[in-house]
Amino acid sequence: MTSPIVGIIMGSDSDLPVMQGAADILQQFGIEYEITLVSAHRTPHRLVAYAEQARSRGLQVIIAGAGGAAHLPGMVASITTLPVIGVPVKSSNSIDGWDSILSILQMPNGVPVATVALNGAKNAGILAAQILSINNPALADRLHGYKQQIQSEVENKIQKMKSSGLNNQFDVG
Repeated sequence: MTSPIVGIIMGSDSDLPVMQGAADILQQFGIEYEITLVSAHRTPHRLVAYAEQARSRGLQVIIAGAGGAAHLPGMVASITTLPVIGVPVKSSNSIDGWDSILSILQMPNGVPVATVALNGAKNAGILAAQILSINNPALADRLHGYKQQIQSEVENKIQKMKSSGLNNQFDVG
């Protein structure tokens, strides 16, 4: 087993069902990752240690998911120079997820966090793969294949709709 190059962290184990989407897509692309709990509010020293040591441990991207006040991605981004992708999580104490979205999205100048959709951990994994593919042609090829696969899936659904008799007149020339 090689060392992980993506860190997946979350504020609570209740976030794991959402964050598993990032792990699944990274695994699909053959990207080594680690996954653990780092709470901005309950384990602040662990957060600082994780962010400070991430680069020296070989991580290249961090995916951080959090619900509620969702300070985890921004706090990690304030400490490390690695790209941080924030995943707002709709949690039990959430205001329909808006609190999480805005907490991650509204970062001050100088502390960017790439933010995906509410519960969008799969897209966070894809974005991490795209970042890593800049210097990895084999990974870029796997991503290209993935994009072709999802395109084919939609095209198959279009054909299924047409064959079911729906009045689908539009076609790309």
